[in-house]
Amino acid sequence: MLPALIASARADNLTIEPGQWKVTSTTVMNGATAQPVVKGRCLTPEQAGDVAKTFGAVSGTVNSTCEPAASETDGRTLKWHLQCKGQLNLDVLGSFNFDSPTHYTATVASKAWMGGSLMSDVKTELEGERIGACDAAEKPSPDGGGSH
Repeated sequence: MLPALIASARADNLTIEPGQWKVTSTTVMNGATAQPVVKGRCLTPEQAGDVAKTFGAVSGTVNSTCEPAASETDGRTLKWHLQCKGQLNLDVLGSFNFDSPTHYTATVASKAWMGGSLMSDVKTELEGERIGACDAAEKPSPDGGGSH
């Protein structure tokens, strides 16, 4: 069933505008809220045209094995779920709402356990806003995404 979910995510016509984006993230880690962080991100036409890939789950764990992330799109939303098992067990949920081609909001929530004990509980709220063309000196984001 997973290949069908991935195929439907790519078949959906969910796109945003390429260019320079301002992304504001606010993180709550283990109950403590951090100061908001604002970063710029340059999206190429290819990255903007494949939202499911650009904003999909990215796993980079050591000593854990991750299942392929299950993702789905519905209208202008993208949701995905990533689970990893091993030395560190992870459960990560992402939910993105692309309310226009130049704006999105998202929530990425992750929990990590080691030896059966909850080690971290992190929730990040994101807001992305297209602010113009990419700066000629700035290179596009090479990884295309993850949760930023």
